[in-house]
Amino acid sequence: MINLMYLVFIAMLAMNMSKEVLSAFGLLNEKLEVSLSKAELTNDSYLASLELRASENKAKFGPLLEKAIALDQRSTTFAAELETLKTDVLQSVKDPQDYEVMDTSDALDNLFFKGDQLKPAGEQFTASVDAYREDILGLLSDSSPELRSAIAARFDTGDEDHQVVNRDGQRLHWLRYNFEGFPLIASVTKISSMIADVKTTEQEVLQSLLQGQLTAEVAMTNYTTLLEQSKGAFFSDEDFDGAIVLGRKDATTRPNEVRLSLDGQTLQEGRDFEIEDGRVRLKVAAGNPGDHALTGSLLFLESGEETEVPVNLSFSTIAKPNMAVISADKMNVVYRGVDNPITVSIPGIPDNKVVATAPGLKKLNGSSYTVRPGQGTELVIKASGELPDGSMVQTTSRFRIKDVPAPSGTVRGETGSLRMSRSELENTFIGARLEDFDFDLPIRVSGFKLKLPNQPTIEVNGDRLDTRAKAAVRRATRGDVVRIFDIKTAPANDTQYYLKPATQVIVEIVN
Repeated sequence: MINLMYLVFIAMLAMNMSKEVLSAFGLLNEKLEVSLSKAELTNDSYLASLELRASENKAKFGPLLEKAIALDQRSTTFAAELETLKTDVLQSVKDPQDYEVMDTSDALDNLFFKGDQLKPAGEQFTASVDAYREDILGLLSDSSPELRSAIAARFDTGDEDHQVVNRDGQRLHWLRYNFEGFPLIASVTKISSMIADVKTTEQEVLQSLLQGQLTAEVAMTNYTTLLEQSKGAFFSDEDFDGAIVLGRKDATTRPNEVRLSLDGQTLQEGRDFEIEDGRVRLKVAAGNPGDHALTGSLLFLESGEETEVPVNLSFSTIAKPNMAVISADKMNVVYRGVDNPITVSIPGIPDNKVVATAPGLKKLNGSSYTVRPGQGTELVIKASGELPDGSMVQTTSRFRIKDVPAPSGTVRGETGSLRMSRSELENTFIGARLEDFDFDLPIRVSGFKLKLPNQPTIEVNGDRLDTRAKAAVRRATRGDVVRIFDIKTAPANDTQYYLKPATQVIVEIVN
């Protein structure tokens, strides 16, 4: 009797332990269902974030979004299939919360198994697990081996014949190994665990897609070196303040809006710039020589918010050389009484910021000047200009002042010796011109002297023979030589400056 009571007592303890285990499975299932709701919210958040990024940058995130949507649809379908299975088997009990009565395996055994064979429902369930595993691995063909391996293990259904080995070394079908003979609540918890695996897989894949894109963006192969400097040009006596910085090159990084101005003028896309390969390529003229300011901003959408990247750059334009500068070192000469053309410029400084001074210096336009020197033997031209950094450049150039060379006297436009009749000489003009002179300088004659054989020298005012000179010419005979000399000349447009006397002209009377 005592031994029988002892056996009954042990049986009662086993029954209490079984109920506690059943309740533990039930509580575990409840926690899994709560975590499933949270995981679904997290996955929806990941997907919404990816949709937002794709709307902001379709080129970069569009392909990732397509893969994420396919993953979400496939996972949702399989999770719904598992939920349906769990709901169907729980219909075998009156109260799904009464875990202590879920100690039999009849619901799933009758659904999946018939003797040593699988029923169609069991074969379909196994095929569904296989199909989900292969579909997800197909979507992740370019993902990390670690992630693919984890997913394959998570939904492993054994070998090709779906056989697995149990702890006793026996080969069993995967479905029998996991579900046959287990209490209902244990199988329900197992199904909830599989749904959790689906949600976890979806979450890991979404994280992998976003993290993979981030890794690609920050990869050093996507960077190039740029030279950052305070201005576009430097002078030889300055310190170069350039710095080498890293710039990311990404053809899919396209600003959502570009606002740029060049020297205060708004630039328009298509006409003044275009966006290609992640760069804003300018299509504007370099402009006039001098400094030019490029200002504005590039606007990007990030997580629905507008991010502004300021643009504050400058570049310098210098005049394009079209000839070599060759000068004769000993020929720094300007001529008195002549408008000498002068060019004054300082490289790197616009002409409107250059100031030139000298006696008789006059600015025409740009870098062109003229100078008409006065007395003395030297002309000093001083030039100064302001550099972009605010410092001043000053330079001085010295020129020798020379008189215009003596012109050649002319009679009837001819120089030297010539033959004329008396009447022709009486009515002709006495002139002068500069031979082989660099300037086209019109000359006026203000007087001259005339000498005939056996007659006194006659001084004439003006450029034509007066009454006395004409009377002397009439007294000349054939073959007489008339000498016209001491021809007084001056620039036609300058009444203050007189040239050296022109050379004489010899005229032979022919009748």
